Amino acid sequence: MQLRRRAGSVQRGFTLLGLLAWAIVIGFVALIGLRVFPSVNEYFTILRAVNKVASEGGSTVAEIRAAFDRQKDIEYSISSISGRDLEITKENDRVVVRFAYDKEIELFAPVYLLIKYQGEGRAR
Repeated sequence: MQLRRRAGSVQRGFTLLGLLAWAIVIGFVALIGLRVFPSVNEYFTILRAVNKVASEGGSTVAEIRAAFDRQKDIEYSISSISGRDLEITKENDRVVVRFAYDKEIELFAPVYLLIKYQGEGRAR
């Protein structure tokens, strides 16, 4: 028995090569996401610590740096910066704490992703 297709009907669906191409794209995006997530999480942890230190850390540069280092000891995920990396200024009688750092993330040898983080916290 022979099946006949009607004129004008087209088969739809994925080909094996199309499916493989999508799997590679999704896998690469997942690899980048899994490698970048810990770094982004660390950035937000640093930002929370800097905001807390700017509000409650003290009035001198040394006190604020020491308060950040104590906060860093509590938050085990902070490893990219320390208290000496903070830029501490006073603007309109309010303490402003700024930070900036670079993070290199190895995707697969020899390909790296460079992310530049920066942020600031102000006393309330």
